[in-house]
Amino acid sequence: MSENETTGPTSDTGAPGTQRDTAEASAAPPDTTGEPIETRPDEGDGGNAGDGEAAERVRQALRSVTDPELGINIVDLGLVYDIEVEAGSARVTMTLTSPGCPAGGQIMTGAKTAAESVEGIDEATVNLVWKPFWTPERIDPKIRAMMGF
Repeated sequence: MSENETTGPTSDTGAPGTQRDTAEASAAPPDTTGEPIETRPDEGDGGNAGDGEAAERVRQALRSVTDPELGINIVDLGLVYDIEVEAGSARVTMTLTSPGCPAGGQIMTGAKTAAESVEGIDEATVNLVWKPFWTPERIDPKIRAMMGF
């Protein structure tokens, strides 16, 4: 186990043994200060860290994962907050439209499978976060316009 990995839930500071607002705590989140993640997939460096080219390929693969209730892919919905790729390992930080999303497991499994389908990615971890909370404003503006928002 690497020094960043834990065997159980972690706190906002990453300390083992306390709960953090994530569904999977196999590695420290991109922001361990407890502050909301402000990265938008379509801003700055695209929310990609590490190997930017590989992260962009992962982002494209994640477009194949759709929210079954809305029929829109998770990237355009603004559910993917960050993608980090390093040494054949990808970490996708994402959220769901709500904590009670009935398709949450299906979406997260789809995200992991899609990321691992990318050439050069041997392993993917999906880190589910609730901060910042998803709102319709995170939807790609073109998709929002098609939806009438």
